[in-house]
Amino acid sequence: MSKIKETSTNFENKQALANECLEVYASNIIGGQWALAICCYLINGKHRFGELKKRLPNITERMLTLQLRKLEESKIVKRTVYAEVPPRVEYELSPIGYELEPIIRELEKWGKKHKTFKI
Repeated sequence: MSKIKETSTNFENKQALANECLEVYASNIIGGQWALAICCYLINGKHRFGELKKRLPNITERMLTLQLRKLEESKIVKRTVYAEVPPRVEYELSPIGYELEPIIRELEKWGKKHKTFKI
């Protein structure tokens, strides 16, 4: 995953557009294929890291970790660590994350309606 340097013109343009267009701001948070897929699975309830990895077999552990951190930082996902041995960590959508459910459901309906070929 390439990270845009905060001093680059591309970063400045992306920030300006996100500030002007709230749809761009929202898509910057959930717009990546992995972030949206993670949210789709978490709509149905809590998952542990390993469960998410099994559902997304093509994602690397590093990318899954990065995406979960990004979603947590954006307050979309809540991470809960249980004081057990071995430690148990669960991920779930936060209340803000659950507000995405109708949007994700609409994307699902749109996808079903318009999917004409396999990617």
